[in-house]
Amino acid sequence: MSEGHRLWRLPEEGVEGGNTMHDIKIGTLVGAGDVKKNVPRLLPYGFESFSLTFWEGIHDHDLERLAEDTQAVLAGGDARISCLGIYANPLIDTEKGLAARSSWEKLIKAARLFGTDLVCGFAGRVLEVSMPESIPKFKEVFTPLAELAGKQGVRLAFENCNMGGDWKQGDWNIAFNQQAWELMFEALPYENIGLQWEPCHAMVQLIDPISQLRKWAQKVFHVHGKDATIAWDVIKEYGILGGTQFAWHRTPGFGDSNWTDIISILRMSGYKGNIDIEGWHDPVYRGEMEYVGQVHGLNYLKNCRGGEWVPDLGK
Repeated sequence: MSEGHRLWRLPEEGVEGGNTMHDIKIGTLVGAGDVKKNVPRLLPYGFESFSLTFWEGIHDHDLERLAEDTQAVLAGGDARISCLGIYANPLIDTEKGLAARSSWEKLIKAARLFGTDLVCGFAGRVLEVSMPESIPKFKEVFTPLAELAGKQGVRLAFENCNMGGDWKQGDWNIAFNQQAWELMFEALPYENIGLQWEPCHAMVQLIDPISQLRKWAQKVFHVHGKDATIAWDVIKEYGILGGTQFAWHRTPGFGDSNWTDIISILRMSGYKGNIDIEGWHDPVYRGEMEYVGQVHGLNYLKNCRGGEWVPDLGK
């Protein structure tokens, strides 16, 4: 991705915040309808960014009003909105599919109101056909959206969740592995098109997330902070098609990934975006333990980022 599509800039040397640990901010996901209730409760724990999610559509949200409320909640602090998210299937020609396309368009136009240049979500999928068979529809739907986003100075990123689909069939999202990305980016050769990546979705496919990230880091626009635990003993005994669970989605700090390596790879690639924790999946830290896990994950990721900022004592 070229510098022309990065809206962030590092402050000049010596300016407050320049060359600090906070080149990558760490936060969490918040439902768009919960901003006024949840964000003020989370800020005291040190969350630095928030990814606003609309799930399958913006529905009756007044985006201008929501943006005003969001900016008011964040006023006076350093936390920011990292991205807006829409997780539906825009490639189907149904009422839901058309609503998903409309939601993408509206969020692209509204992104700047929230102080972000990034809209994320599922790429969608033509129902029950092979992954390559969805590419023409993907190109048809997202070419005008990518061009609109480019005019607005906005980037689009696709999450790498397979939503139960595979190469042969599925009903949600084609952007789940690197073979798919190659076809997608060939169909849409725009610099403002990229990935919303997390190691978990690689790991549950038994893909090494570190080698995947090394190859694709330049296309990563946003990172979901979600990990996985893989039970290799179960795989060795039962395989992956049996009735015994072999993988669990985890909050960072409780899974198998080395986030120090992940953040190092991101930094070496020039990434200065966000890592936002995607909670509500951990089999242990859930229910009344949800935010125990998320705050632990927040502090764990801050340590993996390098811990407390220490200025250059030689200056």
